[in-house]
Amino acid sequence: MLATNGRMKIAIQRNGRLTEDSVALLRACGLVFEFQKQSLYSPCKNFDLDVLAIRDDDIPEYVQDGVADLGIVGENILKERGSKVTLLESLGFGGCKLMISVPQRSQFKKVTDLKGLRIGTTYPNTLREFLRLHKVKADVIKLSGSVELAPSLNVADAICDIVSTGTTAKMNGLRPMCTVLESEAVLIASPISMRDKKKRKEIERLLIRVRGSLEARGKRYLMLNAPIESLERIKTILPSLKSPTVVPLADPKHIAVHSVVPEDVFWDVMEKLKEAGATGIIVVPIETIIQ
Repeated sequence: MLATNGRMKIAIQRNGRLTEDSVALLRACGLVFEFQKQSLYSPCKNFDLDVLAIRDDDIPEYVQDGVADLGIVGENILKERGSKVTLLESLGFGGCKLMISVPQRSQFKKVTDLKGLRIGTTYPNTLREFLRLHKVKADVIKLSGSVELAPSLNVADAICDIVSTGTTAKMNGLRPMCTVLESEAVLIASPISMRDKKKRKEIERLLIRVRGSLEARGKRYLMLNAPIESLERIKTILPSLKSPTVVPLADPKHIAVHSVVPEDVFWDVMEKLKEAGATGIIVVPIETIIQ
């Protein structure tokens, strides 16, 4: 049986906004597997790991109970479920906000304006905690879907829902008023698995790969040649991880310089390097950086 085959298991969203990025991250870690949304699990061919495809709402509980050793899930789901898991790493994708939105023509501007009102949400636990912290007493209406329709149907006076761009809220006559929670995808582990020496070792092996992949994201490896007298100027231009690698060339008057450059400043850096005398500039992608 799957549950007792002795292999580690990582649970990811079967079908949703985190699915594609979760699969891409695992593959960037060198894991080879065939992912099919219709299948419960996909075994890795080169790592002692099975990828479980399940509903995102179920992931925290599966990991908490040790059914899955690891999971990739949104912080919004994790906080709402209140599951006891070990947070290993924030993954930098799946960013969104849980926000309270109100009718566009309403006079509501701040959290205290919601006292005594009805707020519809699929995140009742998170919302209640937010209101408690702000000492606001309101009626939390638990909904199962189509939250944005609640005010127009007179089910609620305001809503608390996930906002990515705000387009859906605006189309339904709503405007975001305040942020309840900022969320992104996170990697979590089962406390049960973390107490198992063998599994913990495997989890740490995988975590090295995950962190290496995340560290390399948005960076490029840069190689160039330059006159030796330009070195000090070039070093001030390069936003390296620590300091650039300098390699002597056959021509004693020239050197080769290697460095890591963030993608978002690459072209500005490139122009400054050429002005400093750099030639033969080569840029290659980076898959992993192990610190």
